[in-house]
Amino acid sequence: MRQHTVIDSPYDPLTLVAEDGVLCGVYMTDQRHRPPEESFGERADTAPAFAPAEEQLEAYFTGDLTDFDLELRLDGTDFQRTVWDQLCRIPFGETRSYGDLADALGNPKASRAVGLANGKNPISIIVPCHRVIGAAGSLTGYGGGLDRKRRLLDFERGTSLF
Repeated sequence: MRQHTVIDSPYDPLTLVAEDGVLCGVYMTDQRHRPPEESFGERADTAPAFAPAEEQLEAYFTGDLTDFDLELRLDGTDFQRTVWDQLCRIPFGETRSYGDLADALGNPKASRAVGLANGKNPISIIVPCHRVIGAAGSLTGYGGGLDRKRRLLDFERGTSLF
């Protein structure tokens, strides 16, 4: 059973989605690859599945949390899940290139495939796809928009507040 709630954040509202009590989606407004609203299930603002995610996101946004500790349900292909696992290994305040991730996966020619998998990440911020940049350090592609990506990276580097 799917349920969702909407919470406030410095990046506009975030839609949290849970399936059978496990977080499976965090979507920004106007996010590329955002599933249709009807796939989120019924709205359940007080469902227990959302409390830990809401608390940890709030702590992240106030600068009190750098590593999330949540049960997640990442639905995707084996390759996508492998890429998303690599995203979770990028420390707070640091970045990696698509090529770095491809190298970490043992397939240096897979940077384009890594980028596609990165773009399909269903759990924004918590699975930190915003920490992936272009080879030359440029901000490239982000489902939530480059302005949000820049703001998230600046926040994590301590160069700006929300």
